[in-house]
Amino acid sequence: MRMVDIHSHFLPRSWPDLAARFGGPDWPWLRHTAPGEAMLMVGEREFRPVTSACWDPAVRLEAMDRDGVEVQIMCTTPLLFCYERPAAQALECARIFNDAAREICAAAPRRLKSLCQVPLQDTELACRELSRAMADGHIGVHIGNHVGARELNDEGLISFLQHCAAEGAAVFVHPWDMMSPERMSKYMLPWLVAMPAETQLSILWLILSGAFERLPRSLKLCFAHGGGSFPYLIGRIDNAWRNRDIVREDCPRLPSSYVDRFHVDAAVFSTDALAFLVKVMGEDRVMLGSDYPYPLGEQQVGSLIRSHPTLPERTRAKLLHGNASRFFALEPARSGRNQEAAQQARRRA
Repeated sequence: MRMVDIHSHFLPRSWPDLAARFGGPDWPWLRHTAPGEAMLMVGEREFRPVTSACWDPAVRLEAMDRDGVEVQIMCTTPLLFCYERPAAQALECARIFNDAAREICAAAPRRLKSLCQVPLQDTELACRELSRAMADGHIGVHIGNHVGARELNDEGLISFLQHCAAEGAAVFVHPWDMMSPERMSKYMLPWLVAMPAETQLSILWLILSGAFERLPRSLKLCFAHGGGSFPYLIGRIDNAWRNRDIVREDCPRLPSSYVDRFHVDAAVFSTDALAFLVKVMGEDRVMLGSDYPYPLGEQQVGSLIRSHPTLPERTRAKLLHGNASRFFALEPARSGRNQEAAQQARRRA
């Protein structure tokens, strides 16, 4: 069965010394430690070990072939957003990483696709970079779920999302800069607790503030990690809306009625959770997303959906490729895959 993986990450093998270029502490950089291995650094602090799967398209394509993934859509690690920096610096960083993504995708353009990043702290610059990146071959944009204290219902962010709809750019929202780090200092708790909460928070800001009423239905919006906590607490949210006027003050409709305004990926790692997610969101609004190549991702991409004991084959096909192909307006990849294989064979000959 065909597969399109909408949620994977990349890092360039190297990039300019941002600390030397801009000054100031805590710029991200990559310290290579061994062949095919590196440490993503924040200033002098170790952030995450990574491998060549992040930057080497041959390694990426080999893993895709192993798991049967035809198309993979990749985006940067949210650490590289630079939303806390001056907008001009964040714009330059966005261009560096957006151009690097296109270089990686050039190895297999029908199979490797990319989402750009933008300096979201400045609406005008963000819109400008989105348009440039879309013209350069990106198929959408990867954004954080907030910019400092500005949530997704902020007027500037709403204007950016409206621009995305006008450009036909799909928007993939990823949690980052997680809440309450002082209470989650061990065991990857920010990733295990705060990330799902951040995603639910951003969805609720869009729903309860009435922001969805100001966004066009043509906007293609997807939230990572199965929508975080949102699908599993929607009953609590609806109950609050029915019984407290302060919850429904700016929200004209039952919160659960807004699930037709966005998609989620299927990175939930549990057969029961996936079945419930499909029940809440509908089979047309869930897409395979692996979080490749990180340890918290699905280690055998697509295995949860492919082996699910209760999902009908028709539903599994939608989750594995049909919904993503429609959402990202993808061309059929199979012929492209065969063409690229033939070209590689000719080069080897």
